[in-house]
Amino acid sequence: MNIKESFKKGLNKNVVFLGVVSGLTDISSEMLYPVVPIFLTSVLNAPMSVVGLIEGTAEATASFIKIYGGRLSDKFSKRKPFVVAGYSLSAMAKPLMAAAFTWHFVLLARFIDRVGKGLRTSARDALISSSTQKEHWGKAFGFHRAMDTFGAAVGPLIALLLFKLMGDGAYRQIFLIAFIPAALGVIVLVKFVKEQQNSTGTAKPQGAVLDFSGLPSEFKIFTAFYLIFSLGNSSDAFLILKTKSLGFSVSSIIFVYFTYNIVYAAMATPAGWLADRFGKLNSLTFGLLVFSCVYLLFGLNESKSAVWLLFAMYGFYGAFSEGIYKAVISHLSPDDKRATAMGLFQGLLGFMLFLSSFLAGIIWDKIGPSYPFYFGAFTALLSALLIFSWAKIKKINI
Repeated sequence: MNIKESFKKGLNKNVVFLGVVSGLTDISSEMLYPVVPIFLTSVLNAPMSVVGLIEGTAEATASFIKIYGGRLSDKFSKRKPFVVAGYSLSAMAKPLMAAAFTWHFVLLARFIDRVGKGLRTSARDALISSSTQKEHWGKAFGFHRAMDTFGAAVGPLIALLLFKLMGDGAYRQIFLIAFIPAALGVIVLVKFVKEQQNSTGTAKPQGAVLDFSGLPSEFKIFTAFYLIFSLGNSSDAFLILKTKSLGFSVSSIIFVYFTYNIVYAAMATPAGWLADRFGKLNSLTFGLLVFSCVYLLFGLNESKSAVWLLFAMYGFYGAFSEGIYKAVISHLSPDDKRATAMGLFQGLLGFMLFLSSFLAGIIWDKIGPSYPFYFGAFTALLSALLIFSWAKIKKINI
């Protein structure tokens, strides 16, 4: 088999169409990502504390529902119904914002959107892993991340274009237009993605939501080591604030962030393919080391031109992170508990994002703007060393 055939193998219809669905949904979501805070503060006159309340509530909701949604998917041994319901809820939330005349409506819309994200994520990832052979999981998840990130790159550019065409006050029109790609994603999902059966039959998870019983010790150890990295992996808002402090305009920041997303999208599938060939834990370790270097250099950097290179490097980290860790979780969890494992892992990452961002804000205010990046560089390096050493000592070859 030549390299081209090897690269294509494992990217079957389910994997490809789930990638298309994710790309369309992210175009919709990222059209609104830079718009909603401005709409809240400029049109609805909401204070910054309300913006924080809405985003905090949204992310907390998604983190909790990811955990519970994964358990429900395993309990009923079904994936597609949860994926369809999740994407449908997120699509319906977009036009709801167009009817908002107080910030409470925006809170409701963001809550519905994040319930949808939490409900679909774990079941969708389990569906991807059951749709292709394990030797291609890295590539499959990498392709999905590439499509997702391509949507994330294109969405803000579409929003900028719409503002130019319709004027600076076209918030409600953009909310309505954002429904179109989200609805198309749901249609593709319903028509072209097929349910896959678990090889071990129906599982019935019991007990508390945060229940690790029945999951292998290797999964628990990997989760613990990765959460060390997550403690320093604060919101990208801090990278944006650092960039702004160097004199970048808002439009320039959007294009710098586009550079990150487009590199991420271009590299995610090749990164997954490399992970399948040379080891997923090795590839993930490489990604953490890249993150450590980028954060260290962000802390040290005072040059505007270097920011473009740093965001491009950050795209390499992205390509060797989320898609790869999902492939690792797929290897470290049994078929009948895979959605539970995905939900637990990603839910915990969501809670850690809160903690890490809160901590980064305190460090920024109390010690200095460079120190959140130094802290992130340290936690990424420590996590990489622990994961690499553990894999070698235990001879875990995935």
